[in-house]
Amino acid sequence: MAAIFKREFKSYFHSFIGSLFIGIVLCITGIYVTVYNLLSGYPKLSYALSGIIFIFIISVPILTMRILAEEKRQKTDQLILTAPISVGKIVAGKFLALGVVFTIPVLVICVYPLVLSGFGTVFFLESYIAVFAFYLYGLTCIAIGVFISSLTESQVIAAVISFAVLFLGYVMAGICNMISSTGNILTKILGAFDLIARFNNLVEGTFDLKSVVYYISIILLVLFLTTQSIQKRRYSVSVNSLKMGAYSSALVTISIIVAVFLNLLVAEIPSKYTTFDVTSNKLFTLSDETEELLSNLQENVTIYVLSNESSQDTTLKKTLEQYKELSKHVNISYVDPLVNPKFYTQYTDASVSRNSLIVVSDKRSKVVDYGSVYETSVNYTTYESTVTGYDGEGQITSAIAYVTSDNMPKMYILEGHGELAFETDFNDTIAKANIDYESINLLQHDSIPEDAEGIIINSPTSDFSEDDTNKVLDYLQKGGNAFIISTWTEKDMTNFHKILDYYSVSVADGLVLEGAEGAYYQSPFYILPVIESDTITSSLGDTFIFAPYAQGFVLPEETEEGLSLTPLLSTSDQSYARADVDSTTDYAKQETDVAGPFTLGVKAVKTNGGAESTAVIYSSENLFTDAANAMVSGANMKLFAGSLGELTEETEGIAVPAKSYEEGYLTIPQSYIILIGLLITVIIPLAVLAGGFIVWFKRRKA
Repeated sequence: MAAIFKREFKSYFHSFIGSLFIGIVLCITGIYVTVYNLLSGYPKLSYALSGIIFIFIISVPILTMRILAEEKRQKTDQLILTAPISVGKIVAGKFLALGVVFTIPVLVICVYPLVLSGFGTVFFLESYIAVFAFYLYGLTCIAIGVFISSLTESQVIAAVISFAVLFLGYVMAGICNMISSTGNILTKILGAFDLIARFNNLVEGTFDLKSVVYYISIILLVLFLTTQSIQKRRYSVSVNSLKMGAYSSALVTISIIVAVFLNLLVAEIPSKYTTFDVTSNKLFTLSDETEELLSNLQENVTIYVLSNESSQDTTLKKTLEQYKELSKHVNISYVDPLVNPKFYTQYTDASVSRNSLIVVSDKRSKVVDYGSVYETSVNYTTYESTVTGYDGEGQITSAIAYVTSDNMPKMYILEGHGELAFETDFNDTIAKANIDYESINLLQHDSIPEDAEGIIINSPTSDFSEDDTNKVLDYLQKGGNAFIISTWTEKDMTNFHKILDYYSVSVADGLVLEGAEGAYYQSPFYILPVIESDTITSSLGDTFIFAPYAQGFVLPEETEEGLSLTPLLSTSDQSYARADVDSTTDYAKQETDVAGPFTLGVKAVKTNGGAESTAVIYSSENLFTDAANAMVSGANMKLFAGSLGELTEETEGIAVPAKSYEEGYLTIPQSYIILIGLLITVIIPLAVLAGGFIVWFKRRKA
């Protein structure tokens, strides 16, 4: 086999075909890397590799057309066929030679992520999984080309047929969709020849063993078929050809059955054992909160997907498969809107877009519109919309909790005292927690409505009236719950502080500055508090909370009977509160400053008679804002969701936050873009072509 390998490997560079193939692959790859990674600044190599797999349709037929066809035409195959070496080793040697030729440009491509990492954060695992998928796909195309070359004596015919077969594998998904949008036996059979679907599974952020097994089985099967094709010719000299043909057909049938059975067997293995999330933000990994919800699920839930399965959003499809695998009570059903366009009218009067979900239980149903699955932002200069986040898990988990819940809590957001309004993402989190909320002005009500599961007081900037204060205190004394966020203001807030005093929480005058190194970000006012242990904070893990411009809460050393205070966020011993904030010229501790430590967040539980009231209180108006949340990659949102869950007695953190698509872009100077772009698109490919041409020309002259 070694001799066959050396002979074939050398021949590809002696004939210039090997250098041409390497040069083309590197040139086209360089163009796409320049556009996606250098000019656009994307840190993932998968974007470029996904765009260039079409090159195999053109380059592989040229590379493989002569591997066996030319030897047949020149009758030199008789020397090999009569040699004392197995046909399997002949085929393996030739395929290995082609594989090594292809490996050369792949190794060069492997250097690109290392180069890009010099200009920002590159996700190496995702990038190299994409390179691996590119390599597997290329080897599969080469194996197919080798097999087709073994069937004919004409290089041209071998190239044309290889092109046709690879092109069909490239567009098979579209062909299946044209045959039947809902799928049938024919499309399932043809789907086995869809070479692109498995590639996409590997480059979209998951390492899919099913796809790896598929490509390897195709390579081995096609190479075995190649040996059978050669075997018939080899034994035709001394063995009855009809007998050998029957024997060959039996082996071919058995090998195909084995390959199909192997893939079917692997397909039955749960995805949690075969699919591994390699994305930096764990895009395809369900959170602990969702897993807990599914493990406790006792009711059957059907998720109708308004799409045919073959054209379903692949990211959403992967998410849905995990729900089905984690709970036997979850069923996924696809409904093609082209076949049944009025299906959704059973559950809603509003129009529903394609790829939307309808989550149904015996209690109720909820529509998850496809538009809410992805978060987008609009550039109002160009009016271009960009996808910034994926909220599939958050929306589906929220819908399942909604349709199975016996308790549908309602909260009232107080207004009329200069309260701040929550930004869109935080309002969405309240909705995802299946909390019905409504804004009310106490001036228009005699009391807090009786159906209130809790009230929300978000950073009032003017004091409550005595009447409003009494209404709130009366509600709390009867066992009402409260989510309170205070804010620093120079106005007198005596009545508002009476509400905090109900839980024995007092406020230090001014704002807190953090003196401990590592306990703040850039400015001592930008506090990174210590996260204390509690059910509310358990989902935060090893992360930071960002609490800029916070007041300091002071808790009593000993609490009264019936009152429990649990700190959630705390400052260090080196923190201090400054009342005269506006005249601050330096951050050094002054004599008038009040020494810490302080509490910035507290959970209070107070029993009054037989009524128990729970309050979650924070001291920074900026804590639950999009800007602060973005600084710590969504940790503040998790704290917000956990706080809501505590007050409504729902599963903690049931409002799963969206997973950001916004990744750090590469920052590459223009001079480096030009230099690297020229290097990978022109200089390196031309050097390969020039070297190959020189070798070919010298041998031709000789």
